[in-house]
Amino acid sequence: MSPYFASLRARLGHDPLLLPTVAVLPADDDGRILLVRHAYSGQWATLGGAIEPDEPPVVAALREVREEAGVTVEITELLDSLGGPEYRVTYPNGDECACVVSVYAARIVDGTPEPDSDEVTEVGWFTRDEISELDLNPLNEALLRTVLSRA
Repeated sequence: MSPYFASLRARLGHDPLLLPTVAVLPADDDGRILLVRHAYSGQWATLGGAIEPDEPPVVAALREVREEAGVTVEITELLDSLGGPEYRVTYPNGDECACVVSVYAARIVDGTPEPDSDEVTEVGWFTRDEISELDLNPLNEALLRTVLSRA
């Protein structure tokens, strides 16, 4: 958790926090999507996370991919902006967030995806059919269902 969000949590406690976030869907030449397995839940998810104060969403997207999977991507398209009840998250410590997610398509331009071994324990490329069989948290399930149904 960044110092900014930690300071908010110190004042807010576990109450819901409206949180601007990004999700990045890097695709390979075969159309498979790169996903990561989170250490805290063991579930698969999109690359991404919170946008810091004064950080443009696209910069947050590039930063999160680099932090979580060790690669550099080129953002190719803003796919959607999503929010609502399906995009609420309760973390293991009880913190609640109502996320508004800017979802980006991307392609890797440098590096080979590897887990950061802190937030992320595994990375993998998945087809749409394989994604439907993964253990995803409800937010990522809703996000991927929405975005992939339009493509």
